[in-house]
Amino acid sequence: VQLQASGGGLVQAGGSLGLSCEASGSIGNINALGWYRQAPGKEREFVAAIFSGGRTNVTDSVKGRFTISGGSASNTVYLQMNSLNPEDTALYYCYVKKILPVPRTYWGQGTLVTVSS
Repeated sequence: VQLQASGGGLVQAGGSLGLSCEASGSIGNINALGWYRQAPGKEREFVAAIFSGGRTNVTDSVKGRFTISGGSASNTVYLQMNSLNPEDTALYYCYVKKILPVPRTYWGQGTLVTVSS
């Protein structure tokens, strides 16, 4: 599975950005698609996920500001980020989780989001 992410950039606080990530290759049996992020000097943290049944999960720190969409039917996952603040500055990584033939997570390259104050 290959993942191609795009959409990062520089934005002022209060602004918006959208990220997208397209999966290709062996894309059957996808259980979830989503995003993690890693800020400078911090560990990678979960941001949002969308599951094969359409259910979504968004971490509390971005709830109400970030929206995840897409899913396994389109093999694409989007992250719409509104009301950005400098604490959202990070490398954003998309991922795909498959359960068959064996559970495995695939990662895209990071896309940088920088929010200036």
